[in-house]
Amino acid sequence: MKFAEVKSRAFSMPLTSPAYPKGPYHFVNREFLVISYRTDLDALRALVPEPLEVADPIVKFEFIRMPDSTGFGDYTEAGQVIPVRYKGAEGAYVHAMYLNDESPIAGGREIWGFPKKLADPALRVEKDTLLGTLDVGSVRVATGSMGYKHQTLDKAKVKAALEAPNYLLKIIPDVDCSPRICELVRYQMTNVVVKGAWSGPAGLELTSHALAPVAGLPVLEVLSATHILSDLTLGLGTVVHDYLLVKD
Repeated sequence: MKFAEVKSRAFSMPLTSPAYPKGPYHFVNREFLVISYRTDLDALRALVPEPLEVADPIVKFEFIRMPDSTGFGDYTEAGQVIPVRYKGAEGAYVHAMYLNDESPIAGGREIWGFPKKLADPALRVEKDTLLGTLDVGSVRVATGSMGYKHQTLDKAKVKAALEAPNYLLKIIPDVDCSPRICELVRYQMTNVVVKGAWSGPAGLELTSHALAPVAGLPVLEVLSATHILSDLTLGLGTVVHDYLLVKD
């Protein structure tokens, strides 16, 4: 294979059989269970990188069911998202994600810098309850529950929240394990169609795990829960801060 062909084909690994196709990536009937809770402010500030700012001790634990996604197929993920500010504007920092499909793990990490790890999340309806779970091996590390469709929410407000900017810390190592890429990446959802949105009473329980430390942001008080059914496109990212170029 000639130099020019390597360069023209290089997108993802492996070169001759990429783990995922090029985007954009559109999701149909993407379903969210988002449980907002109050946690320890010092613990949050120790985890969120500058120049992002934490104002309130709030975390959103998300269980997301994706039955139809371009290039990535059918999978489920769960994780923690932290409301932040960047240059005075409201947004969210994606702190941790756990999912059960290799293709979106590879694509999410390589393209945007999503902090994805392999695990076994699930989101399902059990009688009158929407139930989200996250298992790492044989250990249940998160259980979230919500009363099924108790109150209907304003779709326009939910759409605006889904379209807000999100931030990621993208880290790619060099061959000597020093950072080759260390960037703050911003991305947003586009083509958002909210098919339904509801709230209800909620509960959330987190368990300590050495390699899935979701309990490091403890649940002090459950504040609210939202159930969303939507179509949307995952927008590609923009680098807003390069830690290797910008001096402290």
